[in-house]
Amino acid sequence: MQLKPFLLDMWLAAYEHDIEFNLAASEGPRWTLNEILSLASEQQRERFLNHKLAYSRPAGADGLRAAIADMQDVSVDTVQVVTGASEALLVLFWLAAEAGANVVLPQPGYPPFSALPESLGIETRYYSLRKENEFRFDLDEIKRLADRNTKLILVNSPHNPTGATISDAELDSLHEFTASREIQLVSDEVYHPIYHSQYHVQYHGQATRSASRLPHATVIHDFSKAFPLSGVRTGWMIEHDPKRRELYWNARTYFSISNNTAGEMLAEIAMRRRDIVLGKTQETATRNLRQLASFMSEHGETLGWIPPRGGLTAFPWLVSGENSRAFCQAAAEQGVLLAPGDCWDAPSHFRLGFAAMTDKFPAALARLGEFVKSWSAANVTKA
Repeated sequence: MQLKPFLLDMWLAAYEHDIEFNLAASEGPRWTLNEILSLASEQQRERFLNHKLAYSRPAGADGLRAAIADMQDVSVDTVQVVTGASEALLVLFWLAAEAGANVVLPQPGYPPFSALPESLGIETRYYSLRKENEFRFDLDEIKRLADRNTKLILVNSPHNPTGATISDAELDSLHEFTASREIQLVSDEVYHPIYHSQYHVQYHGQATRSASRLPHATVIHDFSKAFPLSGVRTGWMIEHDPKRRELYWNARTYFSISNNTAGEMLAEIAMRRRDIVLGKTQETATRNLRQLASFMSEHGETLGWIPPRGGLTAFPWLVSGENSRAFCQAAAEQGVLLAPGDCWDAPSHFRLGFAAMTDKFPAALARLGEFVKSWSAANVTKA
């Protein structure tokens, strides 16, 4: 059992700690421990500082599960807290690893989507989010890929790295299809509910609803993206099927046993004050996306893009069609970090995160703009 190289994290590890402007980051504006504790009541702060560093409950802390259930509008019983969405993916693919099984996944997609099932010997089938189709989800393609051996179909909306979204009607249709064939529908919603209304009217109308409303869907979410608290290493699953919940609970007792108790407490504070935490993410993303749109318009001869309809990342491409890795390496030398598209098997693209930085974002775009002009001029000279 081998895992293929995690090219994205290898790239980030090589550059992000010494870079001036990190435009490869995929999360929202970061919070300090003190800032999160400032949102807590006095009782919550005392409980955090004086709690025993012991095992948490396998299903997750009661208070956190109740807060998540309130956000997702579900029963507390449906909530399983896990060590980030990464553990949720591991549990789901581990349980799907049966002889002859296949899974249907988005391409491009978060690298563990493919690496985990491949390492477990599961056949992986991919539906494409293509720039030629405005990165839309093609339901006909998804359905054609499924057969009697398909264990799960995964959708990621808002999607990383493209920012695409699947509409409520489309998700309802896919849910009806998977339920009728007893295929598990998994909705990765780590960027929900961050949407960009200025682009929605053209594509899907309104911001989309969580798949937690659907009785046969499984939702995975965490506190790393829309809730930009990746350091708490806490996520959750919404599962309406009690038999599946038992399987998840049993699997994670082998993997991580329980959650980080301090992380759970900080996550609960953020969840109960989600109007503030998510509000900051949405405000930053909306403001920076407007600036990014102007930037992309200015550099349209060199860079192509499709504006993201949700989430915190865009997936532009080099109009020349060349591999973006050299472009991204040269940008990093100028103090601007982007993520090359070969990390997603889309070499001409690159990921640009637009919500991790607040005040420095205009300066980052200015530096990137200088670099793009110099890169374009150098390429013209070579030609």
